[in-house]
Amino acid sequence: MIGGLPDLLRQFELERLEVNLFRGASRDIGSPQVFGGQVLGQALTAAYATVVEGREVHSLHAYFLRRGDFDRPIVYQVDRSRDGHSFSSRRVIAIQNGEPIFTFSSSFHAAEPGLDHQATMPQVPAPESLPDWSRPTPEVAERLPEKMRRFLVRERPFELRPVEPIDYLDPKPQPPLQHLWLRTAGALPDDRRLHRCLLAYISDFNLLGTATRPHAADFSSDNLTMASIDHAMWFHRDFRVDEWLLYSMESPSASGARGFARGSLYDRSGRLVASTAQEGLMRVRS
Repeated sequence: MIGGLPDLLRQFELERLEVNLFRGASRDIGSPQVFGGQVLGQALTAAYATVVEGREVHSLHAYFLRRGDFDRPIVYQVDRSRDGHSFSSRRVIAIQNGEPIFTFSSSFHAAEPGLDHQATMPQVPAPESLPDWSRPTPEVAERLPEKMRRFLVRERPFELRPVEPIDYLDPKPQPPLQHLWLRTAGALPDDRRLHRCLLAYISDFNLLGTATRPHAADFSSDNLTMASIDHAMWFHRDFRVDEWLLYSMESPSASGARGFARGSLYDRSGRLVASTAQEGLMRVRS
């Protein structure tokens, strides 16, 4: 079966077609279209390939324009917008079948000292005390709708341990917030770029789902259409994605068939390492 961390790492080994042109392989992870985190992480990988060493991504902003086909590769075209004294800016267009499916802007910064403060990490149980949510048990899996089963039973490149209980079979209205411990399912090399690209990948997982919790809805429902519209991310401090990170997510609003969610990522010591925000389609069909 395709999956797991080794396969994910191969997805981030983009083929260079030209100086600013790259091609990445797609994967079916059980969702109806290419997983948004895959396109996000590969676009960041392509942008990084055109930036000098010593400058790390500190922010990115992306729009999902069309559904990606996981049976076809994706081409990434990089525009080297600016290389300044301490900042570099890049724009990336992801192309499939001759059409843009995704646009992406990112900024890179050479490290320098400055003022420092941060929000406090929420008080939650340690990951070791929580059950593994990488896959449902066989007993639960056989009772799930086919659409959800395809997504959940595959081998995953990340270990996931939710703080709030997840009821696959009988979801009930919950507050619009959730906390999730995550880390890669294996050790990684000391490569800051790789760790940031992988965090971009996993940051798209379950973020929009936070906006469905008050409505006891999930993407497996036949009358609910969900899709990412945009995604933004800010990197504040260095981290390792092969060590536990707490993803604290909340959804302050859902309206007009769109849901909005934002998240904060903390390491085990309580350092805020990254922030996210996303709006997505949440269309209920009668």
